[in-house]
Amino acid sequence: QVQLVESGGGLVQAGGSLRLSCAASGRTFSSFIMGWFRQAPGKEREFVAAIRSSFGDTYYRDSVKGRFTISRDNAKNTVYLQMNNLEPEDTAAYYCAASGRTGYSLNYYARRSVYDYWGQGTQVTVSP
Repeated sequence: QVQLVESGGGLVQAGGSLRLSCAASGRTFSSFIMGWFRQAPGKEREFVAAIRSSFGDTYYRDSVKGRFTISRDNAKNTVYLQMNNLEPEDTAAYYCAASGRTGYSLNYYARRSVYDYWGQGTQVTVSP
């Protein structure tokens, strides 16, 4: 069992930055693929970024490439999402997720269904 707790959300002006953190319980954190998703009001939850444990390979949705960076610290059981140059369209609740299904190409982890554990979410609001 893995428990995930996000933090770091808040209100920021367009062009600003935030860093989200997701702390995981359990001793097997390093074996999981970690992902970030977001959900705006009235919309479906969508993929943002994913990171593999070995080599730290990353994968992003197109709209955040060059602005967001996903990283992880396996010693701290934590995954991060650094968000720069934020836009009002980034406003959403952000969720981290863990997948125990390893060995696939990273675009496989853009699907919500492949994740086994989810956090409760942290709200990010970007004002114009």
